[in-house]
Amino acid sequence: MDSPNCGDAGAPEAGPGDEFAVIGRLRALFEAAAGAGSAEGRSRPLGDIGIGDDAAVVTFPTSGPIVAATDLVVAGVHVDLGLCALDDVGYKALMVSLSDLAAMGARPEYALVSIAAPPGTDLVLLGAGAAQAAAEVGCVVVGGDLSGSPVLTVCTAVFGSLAGAPGSGALLRSGAEPGDRLFVTGALGGSAAGLRLLREGGPTDPSSLGLAHRHRRPVARIAEGEVARASGASAAIDISDGLGADVRHLAEASGVGVALDRVPVAGGATTEEALDGGEDYELIIATRGPERLVAAFAAAGLRPLLAVGHCTDRTGEHTLAGRPLPLGGWRHTF
Repeated sequence: MDSPNCGDAGAPEAGPGDEFAVIGRLRALFEAAAGAGSAEGRSRPLGDIGIGDDAAVVTFPTSGPIVAATDLVVAGVHVDLGLCALDDVGYKALMVSLSDLAAMGARPEYALVSIAAPPGTDLVLLGAGAAQAAAEVGCVVVGGDLSGSPVLTVCTAVFGSLAGAPGSGALLRSGAEPGDRLFVTGALGGSAAGLRLLREGGPTDPSSLGLAHRHRRPVARIAEGEVARASGASAAIDISDGLGADVRHLAEASGVGVALDRVPVAGGATTEEALDGGEDYELIIATRGPERLVAAFAAAGLRPLLAVGHCTDRTGEHTLAGRPLPLGGWRHTF
C-alpha cells in the first residue's frame, strides 16, 4: 500500500492514525488472512513480493489467462453507513469484485484494496472486513492505496485464474444460445429485503436478521462459478443490478431472447425485490446440458440450482410467465 504526501511540508507527528501506522496494521491483517485462506494456508511462492514495496510481485498457479475485475463502493451510493458497520463495508467491497470472478468461473488469487476516507475513519476495522472476505475465498490481498477524502470510497481490484477444467475458457455473458436452460444459484431479493428492514428500524427476529446479513455481507459464488465452467455451462452473469436487468444483459450480449417461467423469491422478500432489488450476487447460468450441470452441483455439495427459464431465438424478447419482463434494476446516471 502506498499514499504519496501531497499535503503540508510539515508532517504531523506519527500516531495511531498516521498513514504508515495504518498501513502496517492493515498489512498484518491481510498477511494473517492469507495464511487462513485455506486448510493448508497460502504460502507466498519464492520471489513473490507483497505489501511493503512500490508494487507487488505475484505468481499465478497456472500459465493460462488472468481474469481481472474491479469495483467501487461509495458511501451514500452503494452503502449506508448508518446501517452498515465499517467491517461490513470492507467485506462487501471485496466480495462484489470477487463476484465478477465467480461469474467468469475464475478462482480468486490476488486482490488490491484502496481506500479514500474522511479523517477519523477506522480503516483497520474496514480492513478487517476485507481480510475476512479474502480469507473465506482464499484470496491474498497484496497491496492498495490510502488517501484522505470527504466521502468514504473503497476500490477493490481482483485477479483470478482459470484453474482446473483444462482447455475451458472463461464463462462469458455472450455464450448463450437459443434453447439453453437458465438457472440461478439461489433465491433472490434477500439483500433488498434486508435493506428495507434496516431502514424500517432494524430486524427483530432470526429470519429478518438473516436478510439484514445478506445485505451487509453478500457472498460471491466462487465454487458455483467454477463448477458451472467445468461442467460446460455456456454463459453466466452475477446478479448485482437485479434479475430483470442482469438477465437482459446476458441476453443482449448473446443475441438471444429470454423467457422466464418463475422468479425464486427469498423468504421475507417480495417479487419486486427479487426482480429489481439487486445486490444478491447469485449467478444466472445458461447451459445446453442442464442434467450435467445439476448433477455437477450435487456432486460438489452445492445448493441445488433453481430453474428459471430458457433462451429463445427471438432477439429482444424478454418475458416472465408469457408477459413482458418489467424493466427495472439499478443503473447509475452521470
